[in-house]
Amino acid sequence: MSQRTEQVAELVREAAALFLNRESNHLSLITVTRAEISPDLKNTTVFISVYPEEKEVEALHFTRRKRSLFKEYLKSHTKLRRIPFVEFEIDHGEKNRQRLDDISRNL
Repeated sequence: MSQRTEQVAELVREAAALFLNRESNHLSLITVTRAEISPDLKNTTVFISVYPEEKEVEALHFTRRKRSLFKEYLKSHTKLRRIPFVEFEIDHGEKNRQRLDDISRNL
């Protein structure tokens, strides 16, 4: 990943975290774990983790409903020339890491 794509990914990740904190109903904890952006800077995937896990599907639907509002938020709160298409996904890598931590604590 080039330095520019890393910078844009980090900018989108931070903006997504602030946006979701502001817009969520706080019935579940939505944490932005990372963002990945395509080399052409046109598409980005924001990965989230949700607590409690039972609220994951609901939180994912919420983030997808707010996608266009998040795009407007990016336009007004960043200096990006081109706003990428944003997709939200559950970060399964984070879930696996948490499970491994739980297993290692129980040994």
